[in-house]
Amino acid sequence: MTTEAPTLKNILETYTKEGELYERLENGRLRCFACGHRCVIFDGLDGICRVRFNRAGRLLVPHGYVGALQLDPVEKKPFFHALPGSLAMSFGMLGCDFHCAYCQNWVTSQTLRDPDAVAPPHRLTPEQFVRLALEHGARIVTSTYNEPLITSEWAVEIFKIARAQGLKTSYVSNGNGTPEVLEYIRPWVDLYKVDLKSFQDRNYRKLGGLLKNVLDTIQRLYAMGFWLEIVTLVIPGFNDSNEELRDIAEFLAKVSPDIPWHITAFHQDYKMTDPDNTPVRTLLRAAEIGKTAGLNFIYAGNLPGRVHSWENTYCPGCGELLIERVGYRIGAMRVKDGACAKCSRRIPGVWN
Repeated sequence: MTTEAPTLKNILETYTKEGELYERLENGRLRCFACGHRCVIFDGLDGICRVRFNRAGRLLVPHGYVGALQLDPVEKKPFFHALPGSLAMSFGMLGCDFHCAYCQNWVTSQTLRDPDAVAPPHRLTPEQFVRLALEHGARIVTSTYNEPLITSEWAVEIFKIARAQGLKTSYVSNGNGTPEVLEYIRPWVDLYKVDLKSFQDRNYRKLGGLLKNVLDTIQRLYAMGFWLEIVTLVIPGFNDSNEELRDIAEFLAKVSPDIPWHITAFHQDYKMTDPDNTPVRTLLRAAEIGKTAGLNFIYAGNLPGRVHSWENTYCPGCGELLIERVGYRIGAMRVKDGACAKCSRRIPGVWN
Protein backbone atom coordinates (compact mmCIF):
# COMPACT_ATOMS: atom_id res chain seq x y z
CA MET A 1 0.00 0.00 0.00
CA THR A 2 1.41 3.41 -0.98
CA THR A 3 0.67 6.72 0.66
CA GLU A 4 0.71 10.04 -1.11
CA ALA A 5 3.57 12.40 -0.31
CA PRO A 6 2.43 15.40 1.71
CA THR A 7 1.82 18.54 -0.32
CA LEU A 8 3.50 21.84 0.50
CA LYS A 9 0.17 23.03 1.86
CA ASN A 10 -0.01 20.00 4.18
CA ILE A 11 3.52 20.74 5.35
CA LEU A 12 2.81 24.43 5.94
CA GLU A 13 -0.22 23.58 8.06
CA THR A 14 2.15 21.84 10.48
CA TYR A 15 4.17 25.07 10.83
CA THR A 16 1.36 27.05 12.44
CA LYS A 17 -0.07 28.21 15.72
CA GLU A 18 -3.27 30.04 16.58
CA GLY A 19 -3.03 33.66 15.51
CA GLU A 20 -3.92 36.82 17.38
CA LEU A 21 -5.04 39.10 14.55
CA TYR A 22 -8.60 37.91 14.05
CA GLU A 23 -12.10 37.79 15.44
CA ARG A 24 -14.57 34.91 15.50
CA LEU A 25 -17.84 35.26 13.61
CA GLU A 26 -20.94 33.10 13.59
CA ASN A 27 -21.17 29.67 11.93
CA GLY A 28 -17.47 28.93 12.33
CA ARG A 29 -16.34 31.88 10.21
CA LEU A 30 -13.67 34.34 11.24
CA ARG A 31 -12.34 37.70 10.10
CA CYS A 32 -8.57 38.18 9.73
CA PHE A 33 -7.00 41.60 10.41
CA ALA A 34 -3.45 40.91 9.15
CA CYS A 35 -3.85 42.80 5.87
CA GLY A 36 -6.15 45.19 4.09
CA HIS A 37 -8.24 42.40 2.55
CA ARG A 38 -9.73 41.72 6.01
CA CYS A 39 -10.68 38.25 4.78
CA VAL A 40 -13.81 36.59 6.11
CA ILE A 41 -12.69 32.95 6.08
CA PHE A 42 -15.05 30.00 6.29
CA ASP A 43 -14.12 26.88 8.25
CA GLY A 44 -11.74 24.72 6.24
CA LEU A 45 -10.67 27.51 3.90
CA ASP A 46 -7.71 29.91 3.66
CA GLY A 47 -7.31 33.66 3.34
CA ILE A 48 -6.26 35.37 0.10
CA CYS A 49 -2.65 35.00 1.24
CA ARG A 50 -3.12 31.19 1.24
CA VAL A 51 -1.10 30.78 4.46
CA ARG A 52 -3.61 31.84 7.14
CA PHE A 53 -6.08 29.00 7.66
CA ASN A 54 -9.49 28.68 9.34
CA ARG A 55 -9.55 25.30 11.01
CA ALA A 56 -12.60 24.62 13.21
CA GLY A 57 -13.16 28.34 13.78
CA ARG A 58 -9.54 29.02 14.82
CA LEU A 59 -7.12 31.04 12.70
CA LEU A 60 -3.88 29.13 12.21
CA VAL A 61 -0.98 31.37 11.13
CA PRO A 62 2.62 30.78 9.95
CA HIS A 63 5.01 29.92 12.77
CA GLY A 64 8.37 28.34 13.46
CA TYR A 65 10.12 28.43 10.10
CA VAL A 66 11.84 30.54 7.47
CA GLY A 67 11.56 30.21 3.70
CA ALA A 68 14.53 32.49 2.99
CA LEU A 69 17.44 33.79 5.04
CA GLN A 70 20.08 36.33 3.99
CA LEU A 71 22.57 38.84 5.34
CA ASP A 72 22.35 42.15 3.43
CA PRO A 73 23.54 45.74 3.67
CA VAL A 74 20.69 47.79 5.13
CA GLU A 75 20.92 49.96 2.00
CA LYS A 76 19.61 46.98 -0.02
CA LYS A 77 16.27 46.94 1.83
CA PRO A 78 16.48 49.92 1.07
CA PHE A 79 16.83 52.02 4.20
CA PHE A 80 19.13 55.02 3.68
CA HIS A 81 18.38 56.82 6.97
CA ALA A 82 18.82 53.88 9.34
CA LEU A 83 22.29 52.94 10.63
CA PRO A 84 24.05 53.50 7.27
CA GLY A 85 26.59 50.83 6.41
CA SER A 86 25.08 48.30 8.82
CA LEU A 87 24.17 44.70 8.05
CA ALA A 88 20.58 43.44 8.24
CA MET A 89 19.81 39.77 8.84
CA SER A 90 16.72 39.18 6.74
CA PHE A 91 14.18 36.38 6.87
CA GLY A 92 11.13 35.58 4.82
CA MET A 93 8.26 33.18 5.26
CA LEU A 94 5.87 32.08 2.50
CA GLY A 95 2.81 33.67 0.94
CA CYS A 96 1.55 37.12 -0.03
CA ASP A 97 -1.71 39.03 -0.20
CA PHE A 98 -0.75 40.48 -3.63
CA HIS A 99 0.16 38.71 -6.88
CA CYS A 100 2.46 41.18 -8.66
CA ALA A 101 3.49 39.95 -12.10
CA TYR A 102 6.99 41.41 -11.67
CA CYS A 103 7.72 40.10 -8.15
CA GLN A 104 11.43 39.50 -7.60
CA ASN A 105 10.67 37.24 -4.62
CA TRP A 106 7.95 35.19 -6.33
CA VAL A 107 9.43 31.84 -5.28
CA THR A 108 8.56 32.63 -1.66
CA SER A 109 5.69 35.10 -2.08
CA GLN A 110 3.60 33.13 -4.58
CA THR A 111 3.81 29.77 -2.81
CA LEU A 112 0.48 27.88 -2.99
CA ARG A 113 -0.64 30.25 -5.76
CA ASP A 114 1.90 29.38 -8.47
CA PRO A 115 2.86 25.68 -8.86
CA ASP A 116 6.39 26.73 -9.88
CA ALA A 117 6.88 28.67 -6.63
CA VAL A 118 8.19 25.98 -4.33
CA ALA A 119 10.29 27.15 -1.37
CA PRO A 120 10.30 24.56 1.43
CA PRO A 121 10.10 25.81 5.01
CA HIS A 122 13.14 25.36 7.26
CA ARG A 123 12.53 25.02 10.97
CA LEU A 124 14.13 27.81 13.02
CA THR A 125 13.47 29.24 16.46
CA PRO A 126 13.53 32.96 17.25
CA GLU A 127 16.52 32.36 19.52
CA GLN A 128 18.45 30.63 16.71
CA PHE A 129 17.67 33.43 14.27
CA VAL A 130 18.77 36.19 16.65
CA ARG A 131 21.93 34.25 17.49
CA LEU A 132 22.73 34.05 13.76
CA ALA A 133 22.19 37.78 13.39
CA LEU A 134 24.53 38.58 16.26
CA GLU A 135 27.18 36.10 15.09
CA HIS A 136 27.26 37.77 11.67
CA GLY A 137 27.49 41.29 13.07
CA ALA A 138 24.01 42.44 12.04
CA ARG A 139 22.56 45.47 13.79
CA ILE A 140 19.12 45.12 12.19
CA VAL A 141 16.74 42.21 11.60
CA THR A 142 14.21 42.37 8.78
CA SER A 143 11.02 40.57 7.80
CA THR A 144 11.02 40.54 3.98
CA TYR A 145 10.96 38.26 0.85
CA ASN A 146 7.24 37.72 1.34
CA GLU A 147 4.64 40.10 2.77
CA PRO A 148 5.54 40.53 6.47
CA LEU A 149 2.10 41.75 7.53
CA ILE A 150 0.58 38.30 6.97
CA THR A 151 3.21 36.69 9.21
CA SER A 152 3.20 39.36 11.92
CA GLU A 153 2.68 37.00 14.85
CA TRP A 154 5.93 35.21 13.99
CA ALA A 155 7.82 38.45 13.33
CA VAL A 156 6.79 39.80 16.73
CA GLU A 157 8.09 36.64 18.43
CA ILE A 158 11.46 37.15 16.76
CA PHE A 159 11.56 40.90 17.28
CA LYS A 160 10.90 40.67 21.01
CA ILE A 161 14.10 38.64 21.41
CA ALA A 162 16.00 40.79 18.90
CA ARG A 163 15.07 43.97 20.74
CA ALA A 164 16.27 42.48 24.04
CA GLN A 165 19.66 41.95 22.38
CA GLY A 166 19.86 45.58 21.21
CA LEU A 167 18.95 44.97 17.55
CA LYS A 168 16.75 47.25 15.45
CA THR A 169 13.78 45.64 13.70
CA SER A 170 12.21 46.31 10.32
CA TYR A 171 9.48 45.42 7.81
CA VAL A 172 9.83 45.51 4.02
CA SER A 173 6.19 45.57 2.99
CA ASN A 174 3.59 46.31 0.32
CA GLY A 175 1.81 48.52 2.83
CA ASN A 176 -1.58 46.80 2.56
CA GLY A 177 -2.18 47.19 6.26
CA THR A 178 -4.99 47.59 8.76
CA PRO A 179 -5.18 49.69 11.95
CA GLU A 180 -5.27 46.44 13.95
CA VAL A 181 -2.05 44.97 12.55
CA LEU A 182 -0.16 48.26 12.85
CA GLU A 183 -1.18 48.60 16.51
CA TYR A 184 -0.09 44.99 17.05
CA ILE A 185 3.42 45.44 15.59
CA ARG A 186 4.04 49.03 16.72
CA PRO A 187 5.78 48.16 20.00
CA TRP A 188 8.21 45.85 18.18
CA VAL A 189 8.98 47.34 14.73
CA ASP A 190 11.39 50.27 14.37
CA LEU A 191 11.74 50.71 10.61
CA TYR A 192 9.09 50.28 7.93
CA LYS A 193 9.59 50.38 4.16
CA VAL A 194 6.51 50.54 1.92
CA ASP A 195 6.45 49.80 -1.80
CA LEU A 196 4.13 52.45 -3.23
CA LYS A 197 3.69 50.70 -6.55
CA SER A 198 1.41 53.14 -8.37
CA PHE A 199 -0.97 56.04 -7.81
CA GLN A 200 -3.69 54.48 -9.98
CA ASP A 201 -6.28 52.27 -8.31
CA ARG A 202 -6.73 50.30 -11.54
CA ASN A 203 -3.05 49.33 -11.39
CA TYR A 204 -3.37 48.24 -7.78
CA ARG A 205 -6.35 46.07 -8.63
CA LYS A 206 -4.19 44.27 -11.21
CA LEU A 207 -1.73 43.49 -8.43
CA GLY A 208 -4.41 42.29 -6.02
CA GLY A 209 -4.98 45.32 -3.82
CA LEU A 210 -6.51 48.78 -3.44
CA LEU A 211 -4.62 52.07 -3.61
CA LYS A 212 -6.58 53.55 -0.71
CA ASN A 213 -5.44 50.84 1.71
CA VAL A 214 -1.79 51.58 0.96
CA LEU A 215 -2.15 55.36 1.18
CA ASP A 216 -4.02 55.01 4.48
CA THR A 217 -1.27 52.74 5.81
CA ILE A 218 1.48 55.19 4.82
CA GLN A 219 -0.29 58.05 6.61
CA ARG A 220 -0.92 55.89 9.66
CA LEU A 221 2.68 54.60 9.82
CA TYR A 222 4.01 58.15 9.84
CA ALA A 223 1.49 59.32 12.44
CA MET A 224 2.33 56.35 14.69
CA GLY A 225 6.03 57.14 14.70
CA PHE A 226 7.54 54.29 12.69
CA TRP A 227 10.69 55.30 10.79
CA LEU A 228 9.26 55.23 7.25
CA GLU A 229 10.88 55.09 3.82
CA ILE A 230 9.00 54.67 0.53
CA VAL A 231 10.07 52.86 -2.64
CA THR A 232 8.50 53.18 -6.08
CA LEU A 233 9.69 50.71 -8.70
CA VAL A 234 9.33 52.74 -11.90
CA ILE A 235 8.01 50.51 -14.71
CA PRO A 236 7.84 51.82 -18.31
CA GLY A 237 4.23 52.08 -19.44
CA PHE A 238 2.85 51.16 -16.02
CA ASN A 239 3.60 54.03 -13.63
CA ASP A 240 6.27 56.22 -15.28
CA SER A 241 4.18 59.14 -16.55
CA ASN A 242 5.02 62.62 -15.27
CA GLU A 243 1.49 62.91 -13.90
CA GLU A 244 1.63 59.72 -11.85
CA LEU A 245 5.12 60.33 -10.49
CA ARG A 246 4.07 63.87 -9.53
CA ASP A 247 0.96 62.54 -7.75
CA ILE A 248 3.11 60.12 -5.73
CA ALA A 249 5.67 62.78 -4.82
CA GLU A 250 3.05 65.36 -3.86
CA PHE A 251 1.19 62.83 -1.71
CA LEU A 252 4.38 61.95 0.18
CA ALA A 253 5.35 65.60 0.60
CA LYS A 254 1.96 66.30 2.19
CA VAL A 255 2.48 63.48 4.69
CA SER A 256 6.01 64.78 5.37
CA PRO A 257 8.69 66.25 3.08
CA ASP A 258 11.24 64.36 5.21
CA ILE A 259 10.07 60.88 4.13
CA PRO A 260 12.84 59.41 1.92
CA TRP A 261 11.52 58.43 -1.53
CA HIS A 262 13.48 55.75 -3.39
CA ILE A 263 12.79 55.53 -7.11
CA THR A 264 14.21 52.31 -8.49
CA ALA A 265 14.69 50.76 -11.90
CA PHE A 266 12.53 47.89 -13.13
CA HIS A 267 14.13 44.90 -14.78
CA GLN A 268 12.21 42.12 -16.47
CA ASP A 269 11.29 39.41 -13.97
CA TYR A 270 8.79 36.65 -13.26
CA LYS A 271 5.75 37.11 -15.57
CA MET A 272 6.39 40.72 -16.62
CA THR A 273 8.75 40.52 -19.60
CA ASP A 274 7.07 42.97 -21.98
CA PRO A 275 8.22 46.40 -20.73
CA ASP A 276 11.76 47.49 -21.38
CA ASN A 277 14.06 47.84 -18.39
CA THR A 278 13.87 51.32 -16.88
CA PRO A 279 16.41 53.72 -18.45
CA VAL A 280 18.54 56.06 -16.36
CA ARG A 281 16.82 59.12 -17.82
CA THR A 282 13.48 58.00 -16.33
CA LEU A 283 14.92 57.82 -12.82
CA LEU A 284 16.53 61.24 -13.25
CA ARG A 285 13.20 62.65 -14.45
CA ALA A 286 11.40 61.12 -11.45
CA ALA A 287 14.00 62.55 -9.07
CA GLU A 288 13.50 66.05 -10.43
CA ILE A 289 9.73 65.63 -10.08
CA GLY A 290 10.22 64.67 -6.43
CA LYS A 291 12.44 67.70 -5.86
CA THR A 292 9.86 70.02 -7.42
CA ALA A 293 7.17 68.50 -5.18
CA GLY A 294 9.21 69.54 -2.13
CA LEU A 295 10.67 66.23 -0.94
CA ASN A 296 13.95 66.64 0.94
CA PHE A 297 15.40 63.17 0.42
CA ILE A 298 15.11 61.51 -2.99
CA TYR A 299 17.18 58.52 -4.05
CA ALA A 300 17.55 56.86 -7.45
CA GLY A 301 18.45 53.22 -7.10
CA ASN A 302 19.36 49.97 -8.87
CA LEU A 303 21.71 51.72 -11.32
CA PRO A 304 24.74 52.49 -9.12
CA GLY A 305 27.15 55.13 -10.36
CA ARG A 306 24.81 56.16 -13.21
CA VAL A 307 22.33 58.48 -11.46
CA HIS A 308 24.59 61.49 -10.78
CA SER A 309 24.21 62.68 -7.18
CA TRP A 310 20.87 60.99 -6.49
CA GLU A 311 22.43 58.18 -4.42
CA ASN A 312 23.77 60.64 -1.83
CA THR A 313 22.16 62.31 1.17
CA TYR A 314 22.43 66.11 1.37
CA CYS A 315 21.44 68.49 4.14
CA PRO A 316 18.17 70.21 3.18
CA GLY A 317 19.36 73.30 5.06
CA CYS A 318 22.88 74.07 3.86
CA GLY A 319 23.31 71.56 1.04
CA GLU A 320 26.26 69.78 2.68
CA LEU A 321 27.03 66.26 1.39
CA LEU A 322 26.18 64.12 4.41
CA ILE A 323 26.32 60.52 3.16
CA GLU A 324 28.11 59.53 -0.03
CA ARG A 325 26.99 56.26 -1.65
CA VAL A 326 27.71 54.16 -4.70
CA GLY A 327 25.30 51.26 -4.71
CA TYR A 328 25.46 49.73 -1.24
CA ARG A 329 28.89 51.15 -0.42
CA ILE A 330 29.15 54.09 1.96
CA GLY A 331 31.86 56.71 1.44
CA ALA A 332 31.69 59.95 3.40
CA MET A 333 29.46 59.97 6.49
CA ARG A 334 28.85 63.41 7.98
CA VAL A 335 25.75 62.93 10.12
CA LYS A 336 26.84 63.61 13.68
CA ASP A 337 24.45 62.77 16.53
CA GLY A 338 21.54 62.86 14.09
CA ALA A 339 22.42 66.29 12.70
CA CYS A 340 24.30 67.90 9.84
CA ALA A 341 27.96 68.23 10.87
CA LYS A 342 28.14 71.64 9.18
CA CYS A 343 24.97 73.54 10.13
CA SER A 344 23.59 71.30 12.93
CA ARG A 345 20.18 70.89 11.26
CA ARG A 346 18.45 67.74 12.50
CA ILE A 347 18.44 64.99 9.86
CA PRO A 348 15.47 62.64 10.25
CA GLY A 349 16.31 58.96 10.63
CA VAL A 350 17.64 56.31 13.01
CA TRP A 351 21.33 57.05 13.44
CA ASN A 352 22.36 55.20 16.60
